[in-house]
Amino acid sequence: MWHVRGRGRDLLFDTGLGHFSLRASVRLLAERPLLCVASHTHFDHIGCHHEFPDRCVHQAEAEILADPRNEWTVADRYATDDMFDRLPEGWETSRYRIHPAPAQRLLAHGDIIDLGNRHFEVIHTPGHSPGGIGLFEKASGIFLSGDIVYDGPLIDDAYHSNRQDYVATMDRLRALPVSVIHGGHFPSFGATRYHQLINEYLAGQRAAGCHLEKTSLSP
Repeated sequence: MWHVRGRGRDLLFDTGLGHFSLRASVRLLAERPLLCVASHTHFDHIGCHHEFPDRCVHQAEAEILADPRNEWTVADRYATDDMFDRLPEGWETSRYRIHPAPAQRLLAHGDIIDLGNRHFEVIHTPGHSPGGIGLFEKASGIFLSGDIVYDGPLIDDAYHSNRQDYVATMDRLRALPVSVIHGGHFPSFGATRYHQLINEYLAGQRAAGCHLEKTSLSP
């Protein structure tokens, strides 16, 4: 989860697992107008979206956010006791569900998230999921990348993942002039590591026979 302060409003990019109330636990999230954006609709990123009234998601995953069934959010595969080192108080895998949180705005590639003094461009990043997005701040080079690229094992085998889309997205992202990348998992990193991770993924897919084409940063 990433919280960005703006002059006109704040941005909350993803809302975690949802086992506890995020709004109640982090009081600063209720202090100012806030836009809640989903990087994608897997369970560990949208668990508390229903707590925030101003919600956005890419149009390709709007149906999932409005009707987040466990089989659609991959909770049926990953939301198990095994994801914890120690079980949180009150956790029961069999009862885990995400509340519906229909979006007020549907996002597309190239849209701008305007916080008043800060502006983030929506980068559509299909591959991990069809409606995955990242948010890029041109002025600083900050890239909130969601789950398309982070410094850990990348997942491209969920039920709606597409490896060819993943390859095309990674190839496009190489041209993004990033400085700092804040991913959906694991620590943040810089441009050198960013390009290493992308090149490693592309090399692995080439070795596996996945087709790679030259593309640009357009939808």
